[in-house]
Amino acid sequence: MNEAAVILNEPVLRIAGSVLTVGSVLRAILVLLIAVLAAWAVRRVTRRMQVRIGEENASAVYIGGQISRYLIVFAGIAVAISALGVDLSALSLFAGALGVGIGLGLQDIVKNFFCGIVLLFDRGVEVGDFIELEDGTNGAVTSIGARATALVTNDNVTVLVPNANLLNGKLTNWTRNRATRRIHVPFHVALGADKDLVRQAALEAANAVPFTLPEGDRHKSQVWLVAFGDASLRFELVVWPSLDAVKRPQSMMAAYCWALDDALRRHGIEIPVPRQELRIRRGEPKPEGSTELNDGSFRQGEAADSKNDAAVDVDEAMDKPGPRAAIGEAALFGGN
Repeated sequence: MNEAAVILNEPVLRIAGSVLTVGSVLRAILVLLIAVLAAWAVRRVTRRMQVRIGEENASAVYIGGQISRYLIVFAGIAVAISALGVDLSALSLFAGALGVGIGLGLQDIVKNFFCGIVLLFDRGVEVGDFIELEDGTNGAVTSIGARATALVTNDNVTVLVPNANLLNGKLTNWTRNRATRRIHVPFHVALGADKDLVRQAALEAANAVPFTLPEGDRHKSQVWLVAFGDASLRFELVVWPSLDAVKRPQSMMAAYCWALDDALRRHGIEIPVPRQELRIRRGEPKPEGSTELNDGSFRQGEAADSKNDAAVDVDEAMDKPGPRAAIGEAALFGGN
């Protein structure tokens, strides 16, 4: 026993007038291990509670778990320093230098840490939300860590976004407060189409998609005529999908477009396709050296004669019976 006491009281380091012994170092290590294990246990319990209580209250449980882990770690560090027997007042100069070092070298880490705490309490972004960043990246929030927030895309790709970027940048939260959102599906039909028939077909398409919410006072599918195109009528199908469908925007839009195409074909409604008509007027031969053509363009010398010959050949070919292209004055007609 005496030998063990001698070993434990053996000084190993002197800091700011305080002597660190083998025993004090072992006590500090033990405290840190207990703090780490406690933080790990809190994390496991938090995950289990999130699964049990459901998605609606999972965010509150996650916030409580994260704050508890931070407090346990900080308390463990403070107790470990106290167990070492170090006089903290004597480390004021060292603490000042450490603060300068943090300000210069670790400013991004410290900034992201505090931004993460703000995100936890602000609750503008919560675990389980489906968000979209300015660059188009979207995914479900799986964790808000000390440095970064993890998003998992629909392709099962994890994207780490620094907390400061979420707090200071612009983002779209598609599932805030766990409420669904109304979406707009644009489509267009040929000019002259029966608008009532178009509405009927579009509503049939909306009802054919399984994740469209049932009709109600708040959730009601609609068809809007929003604009006139060059050769088309532009519509929007306005629907309320389920919350799970909102989290899969690409597949959701694909399902509605597929159903719209089937419904429009079933009712014989034409979808306009781009087409062009080119007309070439026969030019009158000009004296050699002339530079102005009938269409306002310019030529010189032999190049002009070859253009005239080509124009005459085209007209002569067009005067022959048989199928030919419709021709006009450099006019362009097309549809959306």
